[in-house]
Amino acid sequence: MAELKLPQLPDRTPIKLSISVMPDLHQALTDYAALYTTTYGRDEPVAELIPAMLATFLESDRAFVRSRSKP
Repeated sequence: MAELKLPQLPDRTPIKLSISVMPDLHQALTDYAALYTTTYGRDEPVAELIPAMLATFLESDRAFVRSRSKP
């Protein structure tokens, strides 16, 4: 078998999650989506922004990143 520089891609099958949020958080997410539209000129629904927001949050949490990198 050939040895490729590119490793096998990880599983990218989306997992659907359903959550409930409090009204004030829903309003904040709606406000964020509006600001996103104003900033980038692209209307993105809140449901499309949330995964990117969560990924950004987790990537920026140094303690979390350190804990995941420990063997």
